[in-house]
Amino acid sequence: MSGKIKYGLIAGTISGIALGFILKGIEAATGKLVYTLLLNIDFIPIIGDINWSEWIEFLFHLLISLIIGIVYSIGSTRYFPNQKKAQAIFAYVLTLPTVFLYFPLTYLAIKPTPDLWDVTAISYWTFGHLIYAALLFVIYTWSKK
Repeated sequence: MSGKIKYGLIAGTISGIALGFILKGIEAATGKLVYTLLLNIDFIPIIGDINWSEWIEFLFHLLISLIIGIVYSIGSTRYFPNQKKAQAIFAYVLTLPTVFLYFPLTYLAIKPTPDLWDVTAISYWTFGHLIYAALLFVIYTWSKK
């Protein structure tokens, strides 16, 4: 397996698991359904009609995180080799769209999720994804050593 792919898979896996645990903890502590939102796929035709277990929904989330990790690894290697500051910024730029996914995911959800304009839930969602971006950079950098 190419080093780029391997490092991206490692970073995407660990960061994705961490994000899931962070949002699950926040949801358990506050009642804000941010973890439910992270795993929610009920609005997707065909697969949304199936009553998936939490673990399978979490695997769907991890699949997206693996893709982000691979894109991050390839982009960092190709465009920012040996430029740690640029790689860190790239992690946040790459993660930024996931922060804004809060709105369409909440709007399209069929099952209960946070309110579309719940500032507290949006803050938790954003916090989790900022940690995700930081971990993506740190784990990628660490795994390459």
